[in-house]
Amino acid sequence: MVISSLHINNNTLNTPASIGILSKKDLVQNNATDITTVINTIPGVFMQSSNFTTSRISIRGIGARTPYGTNKIRAFYGSIPLTSGNSETVIDDIDLENINQIEVIKGPLSSVYGAGLGGAILISPQISKEETAGVSSVFGSFGLLKNNLHYNLNQKNASLNISYHNLKMDGWRQNSAYNREGITIAGELFKQQNSKLTYFSNYTFLKAFIPSSINKETFDNNPKSAAATWLASKGFKEYKSTLGGLAYDFKINENTNNSTSVFINYKDSNEPRPFDILRQYTFAAGARTQFSGNFKINTIENKFIVGAEFFSDNYNGNTFENLYQQNNGNGSLAGNQLSESTQKRNFYNLFSQIRTMLSAKFEIQAGLNYNKTQFELKNYSLNATQNYSYDGIFSPQLSILYKPNEQQTVYFSASRGFSLPATEETLTSNGTINPEIKPENGYNFEIGGKFYFFNKSLYTELNAYRIQIKDLLVSKRVGDDQYVGINAGETLHQGIEITLNHTKQINSFFTLSSYFTASLGNYEFQNFEDNGNNYSGNKLTGVAANKINSGLSLNTKYRIYLSADYQFVDKVPMNDGNTAFSDSYSIINLKTGYQLEILPHLNSQFAFGINNVTNEKYASLILPNAVGIGNASPRYYYPGLPVNYYATISLNYLF
Repeated sequence: MVISSLHINNNTLNTPASIGILSKKDLVQNNATDITTVINTIPGVFMQSSNFTTSRISIRGIGARTPYGTNKIRAFYGSIPLTSGNSETVIDDIDLENINQIEVIKGPLSSVYGAGLGGAILISPQISKEETAGVSSVFGSFGLLKNNLHYNLNQKNASLNISYHNLKMDGWRQNSAYNREGITIAGELFKQQNSKLTYFSNYTFLKAFIPSSINKETFDNNPKSAAATWLASKGFKEYKSTLGGLAYDFKINENTNNSTSVFINYKDSNEPRPFDILRQYTFAAGARTQFSGNFKINTIENKFIVGAEFFSDNYNGNTFENLYQQNNGNGSLAGNQLSESTQKRNFYNLFSQIRTMLSAKFEIQAGLNYNKTQFELKNYSLNATQNYSYDGIFSPQLSILYKPNEQQTVYFSASRGFSLPATEETLTSNGTINPEIKPENGYNFEIGGKFYFFNKSLYTELNAYRIQIKDLLVSKRVGDDQYVGINAGETLHQGIEITLNHTKQINSFFTLSSYFTASLGNYEFQNFEDNGNNYSGNKLTGVAANKINSGLSLNTKYRIYLSADYQFVDKVPMNDGNTAFSDSYSIINLKTGYQLEILPHLNSQFAFGINNVTNEKYASLILPNAVGIGNASPRYYYPGLPVNYYATISLNYLF
């Protein structure tokens, strides 16, 4: 399996780390609208999502306690960071049909991508090498409708890929209508034998109503309900987001290459909530340069990467009164301004990695990342400006790899990673910076093997890991949308991950493909006290310790196929005290389709699918450590979709 060209290796067998890879075929295996289903097939990765609008990704339990959204993980679209200066990562805006491949690096094993505690997600844009045009549509339950148009042009010295999509859904819960549209442009310019310029651009407009979380009683008896205050205020979020970048790759000489990129990322958002209306504006820019190549010391071959990354963003946030109770049932209405703040956040990473092939069977890989982060906070309510920076962080990595033959690999890796606090976690309750807050940091140890068997028809991957995290950040809720952080303890993350992929030609008519992945984990608090409560030894909040995915796909020579997927998710601790757990659940999805050639160069595909065949009731997202207001029960639950149906149709013309 080929991996990103920015790695020091060119395939997974030469990589002394666990990297989950989703191909183009994997990404559209379901209904091509929601990334959650496909990304959860990667062992060790747990993505929770509610109606497209709210999601959280944790890797090996890291990031599971984040109240809303994803942090402790870095993500890139090509060479453009999707992670903000506030450590928040959003990958949902990228249409699945505009993605060629996704790689998930698990754990702090990548010096090149910032040594994040959870790891990194690398999204490769779809850049066609042919001239094609196409249209596709998805129709489904609860008003699901997605339309996609694309055109790809490939010439000797340049290429153009342009795609437009619109995704709508009425939603199955109250106040859950969703609308997203976007346009993506990508391609290459000035292509020559030793150089090329790659360009990327993505614009997204989104408006999504928010039903919010509900308590246990409502989840059991009326999961379609929205939280009462969110329904009354008709709460929603909307934003316009634009990202763009240029990357220039050239060959300096026979042994050295360079890849240099610049990017911008703009987001303008509006989010009326029952307790206030939040308006935010962010503009980010940055650059990255990376030199790679090879050299020999006597007869020993070495490959190297060395480079630097700079990132800066400017944030402005305002809150206003929400006078929805005075708006005659028409939803949110902005009143007086409550607060205003601006933040300037920037960091730089210096990184290096070397791969030394001691012999045909043994090699060593080592890496080092250095990060320096600083920010400026201006609070207009307090008429105060504060500057702060963290001490520089060194994150080393060392791996040993043994290849008994060309189809099998055994490796051991040790690495250190870190996670920067979100800005809100660095603040005191009165809105000033708490200088005592430190980044989380941890050490990762991993041993594993990757093996092909039976003439490469069976791929097997097995690994075991142990991650010890110190200076654990705990978010305390001190207001409706106000959290403060403290470094309160340690967590231990350890487990085993298994991947099996098998393809068998049954006869001249049938081909059977199957997969099985499993995550068996033990995530727990160590030396953790909060508000006088000792939670040491408790299960880590917000993540299932065990998860299993499997699937079958039967293909015929007449291009008719049938596929089935199964997912099991273990119970999830919902609070640090382990006094409440969500139920475990199992989901079965079915799909059948037919591909045909209507005319020479004109192909079509029809498909029909059923998700959650058994109509399982489950929580697709848990709000960790939810707190009930007054005598109300905590609202932990975001209900998952019941049984739902979809159909797809597509036409594609190859010029």
